[in-house]
Amino acid sequence: MNLENKVIVITGGSRGIGLAMAEMLGSKGARLALVDLDEDKLGEEVAGLNALGIDAKYYICNVTREEQVINLFDQVIADFGALNGLVNNAGIVRDGLMVKAKDREVVGRMSLDQWQSVIDVNLTGVFLCSREASVRMIETGSEGVIVNICSVSRAGNIGQINYSAAKAGVAAMTVTTSKELSKYGIRCMGIAPGFVGTDMVMSMKSEALEKMTAQIPMGRLGKPEEIASTAASIFENDYLTGRVIETDGGIRL
Repeated sequence: MNLENKVIVITGGSRGIGLAMAEMLGSKGARLALVDLDEDKLGEEVAGLNALGIDAKYYICNVTREEQVINLFDQVIADFGALNGLVNNAGIVRDGLMVKAKDREVVGRMSLDQWQSVIDVNLTGVFLCSREASVRMIETGSEGVIVNICSVSRAGNIGQINYSAAKAGVAAMTVTTSKELSKYGIRCMGIAPGFVGTDMVMSMKSEALEKMTAQIPMGRLGKPEEIASTAASIFENDYLTGRVIETDGGIRL
């Protein structure tokens, strides 16, 4: 896909990987719809993109709410007249052990809210946005690409049973979506980042950050723009579909 004038929705677009995606894809001529819940931050970032000559608008949407997602994609079509891409980047973490015990005495457990909130945003949100994006692409006869942000944690990671389950689901959804939609000229790919130097990661205690970095064969955290570069390659290579690309510095959880 030639990205010039293509319309791409990016969820979780106000910071980190989502913002890096916007900058990268916008620099290649894409027109952007950035989605998040932080209106002040979104407005600030979109103004910065516009100052660079990038055509971008922002939208407030909770991706776990079906009606809001439907309205979002209706509005994108109304504003831009087309839809060619979606980056499912919005996500949250609510880490904790499923069961925490000391000397055979259970002292804690993951709450249902910790489980459900992560599943709702990281899995159901991807489903709702992918479904509605697909509907608009099919109805308008547009070539399209859906990029799902997965994670190396999809293989299972201690303290992230909710997040790992959600990301494993996203990986499976990526393959299924590609098989169902290829006949309409719509591709679907996943990216599985490892540990990336986003604001959330960099705010960790120095000891924890050093321990995390030591696990990475390349000896450093990934950069948001490196994940964005992978996304740009997916959009531009028309023979990529139904796979998850690990962009992780070689780490294996």
